[in-house]
Amino acid sequence: MKRQLILLILIFLLAMFVRIFQFGQNPASLYWDEASLGYNGYLIATSLHDEHGEYLPLSRFIAFGDYKPPGYIYATVPPIILFGLNEVAVRMPSLLAGLAMVIITYFLVCELFKSRKLALFSAYLLAVSPWAIHFSRAAFEANLAACFNLAGIYFFILSLRKKWCVLPSYIFFILSFYTFNANRIIAPVLMVLLPIYYLRHTIKNIRWLLVSAAVAALLVLVSYSYLVSRESRLRYNEVTIFNNLTPVETANSRIALDGNNIFSKLIHNRRINFATDFFEHYFDNFSGRFLFTHGDVNPRLSVQGMGQLYFLDLPFLLAGFYFLFRSNRKNLGLILLWMAVSVIPAGTARETPHALRIISILPTYQIVIAYGLYKFITIVKTKYRYLLYVICFMFILNLFYYLHLYFVHFPLDWSGEWQYGYKQMVNYVKSVEAGYDEVYITNSLGRPYIYFAFYNQIPLEQFLAEKVAERDWYGFWEVQALGKIKFEGQAEQGKRVLVVTSPDKLPGDFRLLKMIKNPSGGDVFAIGEKI
Repeated sequence: MKRQLILLILIFLLAMFVRIFQFGQNPASLYWDEASLGYNGYLIATSLHDEHGEYLPLSRFIAFGDYKPPGYIYATVPPIILFGLNEVAVRMPSLLAGLAMVIITYFLVCELFKSRKLALFSAYLLAVSPWAIHFSRAAFEANLAACFNLAGIYFFILSLRKKWCVLPSYIFFILSFYTFNANRIIAPVLMVLLPIYYLRHTIKNIRWLLVSAAVAALLVLVSYSYLVSRESRLRYNEVTIFNNLTPVETANSRIALDGNNIFSKLIHNRRINFATDFFEHYFDNFSGRFLFTHGDVNPRLSVQGMGQLYFLDLPFLLAGFYFLFRSNRKNLGLILLWMAVSVIPAGTARETPHALRIISILPTYQIVIAYGLYKFITIVKTKYRYLLYVICFMFILNLFYYLHLYFVHFPLDWSGEWQYGYKQMVNYVKSVEAGYDEVYITNSLGRPYIYFAFYNQIPLEQFLAEKVAERDWYGFWEVQALGKIKFEGQAEQGKRVLVVTSPDKLPGDFRLLKMIKNPSGGDVFAIGEKI
């Protein structure tokens, strides 16, 4: 026990090191959703209102008009109070969630397999997972939701021995429901399917299950009005494949070509086309290219140059499934159920595969890989001990390759994906704006107002008084001005004007004052004054 505790502490320290090294500096800057989460958390901490003046929103935060779930924003309040409004405070909930997942994984595997060695393997693999490290270092709502989802599953498994644990299980599922949009599907489905999967236990524990379900239902009622609102539907329609007209047009044209008979309406039904699209998107998230070689194509969600898992994980993943099928089908069934449910929201989305939307699948891969590795070591440790050293070396090599990509290349190659330059630009404008009548800021990098609000820590009263904004049909808010800082329009004649624009778009009658550059030396913003 003492040795295993020491190993668990070492694994936790390793997980902490790879997550906090250069924390707040890499990723190179806050992207706009992080700034929005942080600024709204700051306003809650200082005024109990959000940026739109709503008092302690519970079902959603309007934010940009994308209606963010409230969980992460409220989670930023304590670190903002402790550390102030900065990158570290905004990213702290995701960091703590990533670390907590390592520990919860250990206890979950102990509960499922009754093996502390296997639990240590699983915790270690999650500690060094590129997927888990990447999402623990930035303010991703999905990562906090994944931690709540993992805690919900752990307490449900614990309830097989301790009946009352089904209550915290359902509370954690509801917390995930209020933290990330994909978990609004994942959490309810798991809350229904887990009791069915463990039906014999459910029958014995029906009283606690009913109490827990009643508590969960009451907590969900808080968001009912939003879930049935036009805003909720607009957010869903923004990302779903089911408002794509192509399957409908294809079905109609084929039916017409077949003579518009009943048989053609059956075999060319648009619902079949939509189902085909769903399953194509769904299974994209299990592709080898996504998992082992290329990862998510979005540079904000992956370092690029490797998969979401290490390539070396592949043989042990296959071995793990094989050995689980042979000797532990009950736990295999749980893992497959968990995997299958976690990918449902991504199957309905346009972008696919999507590492962010399916992150609640963690740590299923690590548990299966650990099982395959554990069985392999058991088989070869006596006769082929040298293979263990080779495998150990290869895992270390994989980890160092990922860390090299992440800490050397990622901040240089992909700083633009994190809207690098806004902080430097805002700080410069703040230092000189008193000398100008008007300041015009380009919208080319998107939503500049939130960076002025964030880095200037504008109080709620001032923000509401100075904000000029319009809401489009889709519900998105476009902030056009904050006081004398304008985000659109043209300068008036006879006024002292400062302009922040793209590097190649500074007007000819303006003198360049400063060029904001990215970490690799490229130009981001040109700042000039009227001659």
